[in-house]
This record gives sequence, C-alpha cells and structure tokens, in this order.
Amino acid sequence: MLEYIDSHAHYDDAAFDEDRYETIERVHAGGVMRIINIGCTEESSLASLGFAERYEYVYAAVGMHPENVDDVKEGYIDRLKEMCGNEKAVAVGEIGLDYHYEGFDREKQQRIFAEQLELADTLGLPVIVHSRDAAMDTLDILKKYRPKGVMHCFSGSPETAEEVLRLGMYLGFTGAVTFKNAKRAEKVLSIVPVDRLLLETDCPYMAPEPHRGKRCDSSLIVHTIARIAEIKGMTVEEVASAATENTYRLFERMKQHP
Repeated sequence: MLEYIDSHAHYDDAAFDEDRYETIERVHAGGVMRIINIGCTEESSLASLGFAERYEYVYAAVGMHPENVDDVKEGYIDRLKEMCGNEKAVAVGEIGLDYHYEGFDREKQQRIFAEQLELADTLGLPVIVHSRDAAMDTLDILKKYRPKGVMHCFSGSPETAEEVLRLGMYLGFTGAVTFKNAKRAEKVLSIVPVDRLLLETDCPYMAPEPHRGKRCDSSLIVHTIARIAEIKGMTVEEVASAATENTYRLFERMKQHP
C-alpha cells in the first residue's frame, strides 16, 4: 500500500460536515500517514488544533488567509502566537496575498501577511504561503523576510518557481497537475528538484482527474503522485517517499511527535 503525507487539507470545511471524522479515519486507513490541516481564520485554526488533538496523525497550521483579512480582529497576532504554543502546530499558514476578486484591500493584505511572517520568524516556524494573481508582490515580501516555508498549490510560471526556489522555499502541488490544460505545471515540475516538492490536496478543493469537480479528500492524492511521477520519470513510491522526507524536513515539529 502506497503511504504518503497530505501536507495541506481543510477538513474543517463545511463540505465535510456530514462525514468529517469518518473521512479522516478512512483516508488514514488507506495510506495517509500524516495530515496537516490548515487554518484560514482564527476559528478554523482552532478547529485544526482540535483535529490534531483528536488524532495522533493530524497536525495543524494556524493563520489568517488573505481572503479573510476583513475578519482580522485586534490582538489576533497574540492569539495566533498562543495557538502556536501547541506542540502540534507545525506552521503559520495559510497566509499570503490574493488579488483575484474585485474589492480586495492590497495594503491590508500586505500588512497582515508581513505581520504573520514576522510571527513565524520570531517563533522559528515555517510558513504556508497562498498567492493568487499577486506573484510580484508576494515575491517582494518573501525576499524581504526570507522565511522557511512552502508556496502552496503552486500555479505560477517556471520563472516564478525559480525565484521561490532561490529563496530556499518548497513548492506544493495539488490535483491541478492532472488537469488536461496543466501545461505550465508540467514545465514547472520538470525543473523543480525532487527534494523541494510537497504533496497536497487542498481538499475539499482541487480534486484531480478523474474526479475533477467532485469533493476532494486525501485519498485522491494518489492521482497527483502518479502524474508527478510520470512527468519526472520516477516511480510513485519514489515521489511519495521524497515528498514525505521533504515534509518532515520543513515541518520540524512533526518529527518531535511522530
């Protein structure tokens, strides 16, 4: 049985309300050794910590997603810092910039992003970065702070990928690499060293082919692994093993609580 880590999941999402715990337990029984559940708000960060406390194989990231900056309340950094005190909080995330939808507040997003990068630096934790339609600003801020971390669900150009790699960061890949129009992802994967990639689902989103458009869960990552292996001329076992090693290297607290 192929074993792997899902380094980016959202089991607190409403899409799992009817069978949340059954799904987590099923995917673990099917080969998912570890899951990192990602916070996007204070509430979802607390939920992620709750999953981590319930299951020995689940870990948490805590942070404020750029789409949720309007929900940021005074003192949020102190509360995130307190959450990071939990031994199973392995990263600050999901943080970053998102200029996709009209009406976004560029200045506020950048400020909240920077404040969370500073928090991660103070605590010695890696970050999980979200960037959509904001590549240049994201890179500028990352170059300033130079955090340990991963660019989650990477969908940028090979040139952007090279910039991220030069910063010493990792690139996370989802089921999007299996899509028929994923030509740019193929080019990026061809240049990404195998010791710098992470596997993730972003579930319940980004379900890979042949499940595109359906609810995603961690078990579907096998399709992503197979496609990456095909692109890189590796076996699925080699890809899964390398990504597992990378995940433990980046998220050091996971090694303290195996």
